[in-house]
Amino acid sequence: MNASKNLIACAALLIALFSATSTYAQGGRMMDTAAMRQRMEARLQKMKDDLKLTPVQVDSMRAIQSDMQGKMRDIFMDQSMSREDKMAKIQPMREAADKRVEAVLGPDLFKKYQDWQAANRPQRGGGNR
Repeated sequence: MNASKNLIACAALLIALFSATSTYAQGGRMMDTAAMRQRMEARLQKMKDDLKLTPVQVDSMRAIQSDMQGKMRDIFMDQSMSREDKMAKIQPMREAADKRVEAVLGPDLFKKYQDWQAANRPQRGGGNR
């Protein structure tokens, strides 16, 4: 896989995971854990249906996402780091997560997963952030 495809896959994974683990709902209120879990489960269910994943694959994907969720939350909550430092720290984590996902899905299904991620990327509302 070439570097640009890997970068796109990593970015898609980050966006998907970050959207599933976002700690702020609209209006800046904290999103409760149950709502975050519900969003993650709905996304996993859609992924399972669309990609025809086995129960073992779904469980593995859930474990990978949960692992990334906790690590990313810790990084994003660290107010001592700049945004650039946070992104630099997350990059190797995304690459490792992608390797884990590819090991679970195999190369052919991993490609379909990457395409699925791109097609199902959460749309962020406008405005200047």
